[in-house]
Amino acid sequence: MGQERYGNSMFDDIYIQTENEDKPKEECGVFGAYDFDGGDISSTIYYGLLALQHRGQESCGIAVSDTGGPKGKVLGSKDMGLVNEAFTPEKLRKLRGDIGVGHVRYSTAGSSTRENAQPLVLNYVKGTLGLAHNGNLINTPELRRELAYTGAIFQTTIDSEVIAYYIARERLNSKSVEEAVGRAMDKIKGAYSLVIMSPRKLIGARDPHGFRPLCIGRRDNTYLLASESCALDTVGADFVRDVLPGEIVTISPEKGIESDTSHAITPKKAGRCVFEYIYFARPDSVLEGVSVYHSRIMAGKFLAVDSPVEADMVVGVPESGNCAALGYSLQSGIPYGTAFVKNAYVGRTFIKPGQKSRESSVQVKLNPIREAVEGKRIVMIDDSIVRGTTSDRIVRMLREAGAREVHMRVSSPPFLWPCYFGTDVPERDQLIAHKHSVPEISRIIGTDSLAYLRQERLDEMVDHLGICKGCFTGKYPMEPPIEDIRGEFEK
Repeated sequence: MGQERYGNSMFDDIYIQTENEDKPKEECGVFGAYDFDGGDISSTIYYGLLALQHRGQESCGIAVSDTGGPKGKVLGSKDMGLVNEAFTPEKLRKLRGDIGVGHVRYSTAGSSTRENAQPLVLNYVKGTLGLAHNGNLINTPELRRELAYTGAIFQTTIDSEVIAYYIARERLNSKSVEEAVGRAMDKIKGAYSLVIMSPRKLIGARDPHGFRPLCIGRRDNTYLLASESCALDTVGADFVRDVLPGEIVTISPEKGIESDTSHAITPKKAGRCVFEYIYFARPDSVLEGVSVYHSRIMAGKFLAVDSPVEADMVVGVPESGNCAALGYSLQSGIPYGTAFVKNAYVGRTFIKPGQKSRESSVQVKLNPIREAVEGKRIVMIDDSIVRGTTSDRIVRMLREAGAREVHMRVSSPPFLWPCYFGTDVPERDQLIAHKHSVPEISRIIGTDSLAYLRQERLDEMVDHLGICKGCFTGKYPMEPPIEDIRGEFEK
């Protein structure tokens, strides 16, 4: 997450600042729809992407096809910015089709460009292929070299293009597109949830460890694939089930939902990203039978049990800390309150005040309510501390608003290791918990006390699903890459 120099010299000392600068970032969200009755699905994909906007705010796209029209004709539109900025009613009216895929994207570092927006659409000898990908491959360099030496010409710098090329290549020697997807899965390594559109089929696939979520929905005779169940609720669809780790599902009018679990591994080796439950997913989503809202409530309760403190009010850092703060309040009996007002009109990016200005980039987004906190002992709950650069400013804001004490509780363990599987957790030397003890971090950010969620609580929080805790423990479900290529071939 960075800052970009504004291009006009009259704006010296002013930068474009991306929102939530000290939070881990999700890579993206995917959505697919297929109306077996031939109805137009572009608006359904649009609203599905709106529901997944929290998973990526840099670019978005929709690709659709008419299965009753010319085979292989795909209409698509993608652009930088938010979904409601990129798609006007006029654009949506031009995207007519009964099968399609959509995508919202956040990139790790650099190359936040229109060329890297998804879905990707390939035209090849067997027809067309539309692909949307959530996750991050760890063997991208070797795969790109293999493809390049056999004539592939890349149009993007994203690993999703590698996946699309391999599916297209394997399709030449496969009986079906889903078989080609399975053969590609034999080659790619890392985290991926895929939604793929072929001329007559909608396909979903998850990597064998299940790092990223994917679920199936149905609305009348329309079938849907989505990163989160909240997107199904938004478009009025019923939840059917989750796509299993390592599963390929093929959706067609002739056979309905077909399942291939030949790439599945033992459940003990599953590695679902625990941060989906802590921060990334919307609280109204249910991922593999576990309510995200309930997980965050439980995290707050665990903090109250394991790290109690005498206080007058429990508050959350909006929006991600609110559920855990409520859980802490319910368990401790300390009243839950609102300490901050969030500026709803600060968008994805804003002009950051320069060093000569007195405005705080954090206070542009959050402002404390003096009447609520003055003279009180506050327990402040947030989901994570990455670099610590935002936490100290929020604590200072509470003190300047008159809080007597500020005790911070974090609903995740300390970040000690980077993530290679689709979460933008930086290198170790940028992680404050790698360089400092908890008491030292407390002094740095200015709290009266600081405590994190205990690692052993994570399994209880998600009802003992197989999860990845690599960013906390350094032990990943699969061997991480020897060379850190994040940002060089970003998703």
